[in-house]
Amino acid sequence: MLGTSTPEADPSGDYAWQLFEKADKLRPGSFAALNRKALKLTGGPDSPSPPPGRSVYGMLIAERRADIFLTYWTNAVEAAREVAGARVVTIPDPPAVGASYALTVMNSARPGAERFALFTMSLHGQRVLERYGFTPVGLP
Repeated sequence: MLGTSTPEADPSGDYAWQLFEKADKLRPGSFAALNRKALKLTGGPDSPSPPPGRSVYGMLIAERRADIFLTYWTNAVEAAREVAGARVVTIPDPPAVGASYALTVMNSARPGAERFALFTMSLHGQRVLERYGFTPVGLP
């Protein structure tokens, strides 16, 4: 059973369906099969809440509501820490898809916002992002 987030309700679900579309280009018919079989377990209005101190992904895997969960790398790492025997597998390109994130500071933002933005783009901030699975943009 393949667990995903809910497309059109959560960006992670949208990315999962983009991956299904890319898989279909590599192996025609994949999209229809994945679309039919994927369980939309998170990100929607009826999604379960995990107990305190647990991630929803770890909870769903531990409860065997999904054998595999297609999610962000950071969620997968957290779930793997919570569930004995679980492991993280990186999807190769193709068919991997990636999220693009941006950072901006509003003119009316409080002073702390600009300091946070500067830290994020600093060498140290970029290394922190890299440690959590993001591709750094400001490292030499």
